[in-house]
Amino acid sequence: MSKTITAWAVSDPGPIDDHRLVRVTRDLPAATPGQVLVKVSACGVCRTDLHLAEGDLPPRHELVVPGHEVVGSVEEVGPGCTRFQPGDRIGIPWLAETCGRCRYCAAGRENLCLAPRFTGWDLDGGYADYVLCAEAFAYPIPAAFTDAEAAPLLCAGIIGYRALLRTELPRGGRLGIYGFGASAHLAAQVALAEGARVHVLTRSEQAQRLALELGASSAAGASDPPPEPLDAAILFAPVGDLVLPALAALDRGGTLAIAGIHLTDIPSLNYERHLFEERTLRSVTANTREDGVAFLEIAERIAIRVETTQYPMEEANAALSDLAHDRVNGAAVLVYR
Repeated sequence: MSKTITAWAVSDPGPIDDHRLVRVTRDLPAATPGQVLVKVSACGVCRTDLHLAEGDLPPRHELVVPGHEVVGSVEEVGPGCTRFQPGDRIGIPWLAETCGRCRYCAAGRENLCLAPRFTGWDLDGGYADYVLCAEAFAYPIPAAFTDAEAAPLLCAGIIGYRALLRTELPRGGRLGIYGFGASAHLAAQVALAEGARVHVLTRSEQAQRLALELGASSAAGASDPPPEPLDAAILFAPVGDLVLPALAALDRGGTLAIAGIHLTDIPSLNYERHLFEERTLRSVTANTREDGVAFLEIAERIAIRVETTQYPMEEANAALSDLAHDRVNGAAVLVYR
């Protein structure tokens, strides 16, 4: 085994085209009690990674390594580990640790933990050839998915699923999706499998075509009105201006869920147009491990299609730049070849 790891790290946050990730080399860490060391084979490129690299999310420590949609094989298990063995294929998600003691953890709402830590923000993530993780927070990967296909499921998929749950979309209901990237194209398939009519609103013509190919009833511009009132909507694009047209598109009693960890400022709302008649605006904060298990089971059962654009791990900066400029269709994934 190599005695060092090579990784990409955030050095100087700012616009990704000018403030690029830097290559770093570090000693290979050993797995401590409850941890597993994973040899990385693929890592999804999430918009949260871009927010971290550009400083919208301030790095939690110097030269933090992004990446929280990590797929790889267990290289070493620490003392006390019982879930995984060397050679097992596992996935490492955004939620890395919770305290397990606060009132939210005690109530089964660990996504609201008062002292959580996150992969690729608090802890070094998967833009590297090896990564450590807590065994209790990793997932076994369904055999139906390749490493590159599985990676986006671990955040884009799970968070999209939680956002869908937060909308309380009735079965057979009318769902609007604003923005259609990695997370949205997976959540849309879950909604479609449950009988929903899905209307996609996005500025990307390529994404519009993908939405229709996956079964959406319509696809139009991000600010366009959908062809019918919506029972629910999810905002995936990190654009606060879109909150207004999304709320206005809701039918009485409808709910808009905002799926991202970062959103630009929301303009002033008009109470009668945007909130009256019991319209609801909700945020989504991380996910529970229960959400992750449920989503991965659904993804395997419905044979969810994961649209990927793959990049060699050496091209992490290019992947982030393409994501920033909407040049990625589906999910960007870094792979070791």
